[in-house]
Amino acid sequence: MAGLAPVDRLVGEAEDLNPSYFSAEEIRELQRRFGVHGAQPRLGQLFTKGLDHLAPLKAHTLARLEAVRPIVLEQSRKQQVNAMLMAAILFDEMQHAKPGEDIRILAESGLFQDHGLAQLSISELQKQGKLRADATDAEVAAALEKLLTPSENVKVLAGQIARLQKLLGVPKGHRMEVSTSRRDAKIAATIAYLHNGKLDYPQRILGYMQDPELHALIYSIRQRTIPPLI
Repeated sequence: MAGLAPVDRLVGEAEDLNPSYFSAEEIRELQRRFGVHGAQPRLGQLFTKGLDHLAPLKAHTLARLEAVRPIVLEQSRKQQVNAMLMAAILFDEMQHAKPGEDIRILAESGLFQDHGLAQLSISELQKQGKLRADATDAEVAAALEKLLTPSENVKVLAGQIARLQKLLGVPKGHRMEVSTSRRDAKIAATIAYLHNGKLDYPQRILGYMQDPELHALIYSIRQRTIPPLI
């Protein structure tokens, strides 16, 4: 697949534009190369926003995300991708997961097209060269097992982000500074858009990347508490 034009063409000329905004030309280009679904239905957007304000659900999602924090940091370094972008995508997909998505028998039934923590499809493994297009049933089953395994799913997500960065013309090893660079924020927004395919998704991801609790979870230094001597 041919790559997109350099990411600078996606940023636009106006520096004050919201980086999560995509022009009609950008949408056509992304749709032509990758396929997108447009904005989430209004009712779905309201439901999503309602979930985002449930404190117990957020706390539960953060606890689940903390369990894969080491692999997020490891893969961020290994594949040279932004750890907060990984964390934001994982947080969103985990928080809005559909009931039963992690049940293997339902996954094998074909009821769900996307699987695991980051909601990735079998086709992503093919795009990364980890699954043949003419894979056998056994190979497809093994690929599904990989996506349903949390640590492996996080690795595939990091691979997806690295793959998309390359297609967008992002130099290898580029350190994205989303909070200070509109260009980098546009890169993150575009990757989020290509991951999920919905126009309202990038804005949520950019917001999560600035969330203090999520940021603290990923980057805080954990020290073992030593009980005082009696």
